Amino acid sequence: MYKLIALDMDGTLLKDDKTISKANFDAIKTAKENGYKVVLATGRPAKGIEKYLKQLDLMGDDDYAVAFNGAVVQKTKTGHIIAENLMKYEDLQEIYDLSLKLNLNVHTLTTNECITPKINPYSEREAYMNNLSLIEKPFDAIDRNESIIKIMLVDSKENLDRAEKLVPQKFHNKYTVVRSEDIFLEFLNKKVDKGFGVSLLAKNLGLSPDEIICVGDAGNDIAMVKYAGLGVAMGNAFPEVKKICDYVTKSNEEDGVAHVIHKFMLSQAS
Repeated sequence: MYKLIALDMDGTLLKDDKTISKANFDAIKTAKENGYKVVLATGRPAKGIEKYLKQLDLMGDDDYAVAFNGAVVQKTKTGHIIAENLMKYEDLQEIYDLSLKLNLNVHTLTTNECITPKINPYSEREAYMNNLSLIEKPFDAIDRNESIIKIMLVDSKENLDRAEKLVPQKFHNKYTVVRSEDIFLEFLNKKVDKGFGVSLLAKNLGLSPDEIICVGDAGNDIAMVKYAGLGVAMGNAFPEVKKICDYVTKSNEEDGVAHVIHKFMLSQAS
């Protein structure tokens, strides 16, 4: 019997206008009332999903979020970190050099800031979307003790489509590299992906993969979709997510999350 559902945000729980549909809201509310645990698993920082956590009443003493694509697992009410796997300053320098070779914009995320050597529309979107301060400064001016959570190559879809194929294999060997959106290519600690983050939370809660549903749409969701007892791809998911999932639900514009909750959770409770 499933006990926990982990939901990606953009392209999954959220409609294209970044709102939560009434059907999804009501399904989550009913799932919580029936004792199911609902967790948001996102590439965003917890700060960037705070308004959604409040809207869904997921800010209780026993509520959690998997943030930064699994790099940070924390309690939503207090911000207490259950687990984190960060990057090093040397990683920042290496990936910055790669951005220069590929002629792409780049930024890094710390706990509360998005830092870029050059202001660009993609970093502006990241900062605005996640309620982070956008800071323009050279990477070599960053404090060596700063918590570097992830580093991102950010540019137009066309430029990233071209450049992604040119990223040397050594970067894939050293880092977790995921395309979270058409305009975002993310580099994380090699241990880190959403599957790893959900597994750490499951261990903390004493749950097995068979008791977990994970729902997502993009490349950065593949690891958690694979990890879950029931891995679900949205109807609008990338082809590679649909290829490895156990079930394809409706799209994010068709209340796909609500469909999963009703079919695989609430039907069990009735």
